[in-house]
Amino acid sequence: MYQYEIGAALTPMEGELPVGSAALVLLTSEELAQGISVPVPQDILKHTPSARDARICKVETRHGCLCGSIVTPRSAKDDVPIAFGYLASEGRLVLCDDTGTAHSMIQHLIKENTQTGSSAGGFLYAFLELLLSKDLHHLQTLEEKLTDIEDQILDGAIEGLDSEMSGVRKEAIRWLRYYTQLGDMVCTLQENELGLFGDNELRQFRMVEKRVGRLENEAQTLREYGVQVRELFQAEIDIRQNRIMKILTIVTTIFLPLSLVAGWYGMNFTGMPELTWKYGYPVVIGVSVLIVLFCLWIMKKKKFW
Repeated sequence: MYQYEIGAALTPMEGELPVGSAALVLLTSEELAQGISVPVPQDILKHTPSARDARICKVETRHGCLCGSIVTPRSAKDDVPIAFGYLASEGRLVLCDDTGTAHSMIQHLIKENTQTGSSAGGFLYAFLELLLSKDLHHLQTLEEKLTDIEDQILDGAIEGLDSEMSGVRKEAIRWLRYYTQLGDMVCTLQENELGLFGDNELRQFRMVEKRVGRLENEAQTLREYGVQVRELFQAEIDIRQNRIMKILTIVTTIFLPLSLVAGWYGMNFTGMPELTWKYGYPVVIGVSVLIVLFCLWIMKKKKFW
């Protein structure tokens, strides 16, 4: 467990916090389940969601506090989803994190001497801003992957691209869903039903809302781009199949007359003069060759290939 005093900047604290100061408490799901002693009333602390149980980004109003969770599309080094549970009450903010990501972010805020406005709302704004800081770069990376896939499709190298393209599209959908949920969460924070945030914090949340909206638009554009690339991929497959069917149709068309000749002269009826004619076999060969050449000439003239 870590404790911080929220002043002009974050200050690590041990023991009792100064009276009247805003405080941040960072703990794990296990510490939360054990009921570890924190400077938050137990009747309020019990509403803190566990990070391991977090599934979506949300915020809910409880008696005297706001509680919710943040679940990002990212994963930690051990493939555990990066998720947080949080609780905000008068002058207190509790964060629950099992991956160590929140602790790293807090250390970054301390190192950069980020202004947190001496309030829980100010820290929450700084935390969300840091959480979103590299998202645009990540979305651009996904776009570059789709562009590379599109170029490969146009070059005709479509083997093995299906799984890669589906993975990028699914990730774009996850980011879009994340921003939609996060936008709804920030809107609820702006409603300030319990009056926990001042005018400055509400203005900051509006800034976060606008930023989330822009990122959501980027994710939506990326999703639509993924659909277009998928359609291009399917169109290339259809073109290849049409080429194969075209070749099969040409071969079938050429050999149909030959099949007729073979069937006709394979009946072996008595009285067929060609059966005993010494030039019958080479004549049939010559006729077959002429039929093939005639068919090829017709197809060339009609631009069938």
